[in-house]
Formats: sequence, C-alpha cells, structure tokens
Amino acid sequence: MEAKNDSRVIPDDEFLTLLHKAQQNDPESTLKLIELFKWDILRTSKYIYMPQEDAVSNIILEFLEMIKERKD
Repeated sequence: MEAKNDSRVIPDDEFLTLLHKAQQNDPESTLKLIELFKWDILRTSKYIYMPQEDAVSNIILEFLEMIKERKD
C-alpha cells in the first residue's frame, strides 16, 4: 500500500516525460529516475549475494540499460 505523502509517487505523465528524456541521454532525468527507485534498489540489493555496493551498482546498470533499449 502506498503512503499518502510519499514523495516518490509521481503522476504517470511526469514519469513518462522523465523516461523519454532519460532515453535521450538527459542526465538530470536519469538521476531523477534512479532517485525515484532508490529505496526499491536498496531493498532488492539485500537479496543479492555480493557486497551491497556492487549489487546496487549492478541493479542501476541493468536499469539504465533497460531504459536505453526500450525506445518506442
């Protein structure tokens, strides 16, 4: 269940705008997307059997690769 005042919840159109700009190599939008998913990345990294810093780096790398290859 989402928290009512969760700052990580953004409208769909804003998310799609960030995604589109990140696909066009806009660094600010890319950082905002990573920040948006930061807590999910950190939580997921705990279940990967490697140092947490390496797990976080790998998750972010895969996330960025996924964004770049999903151009519509």
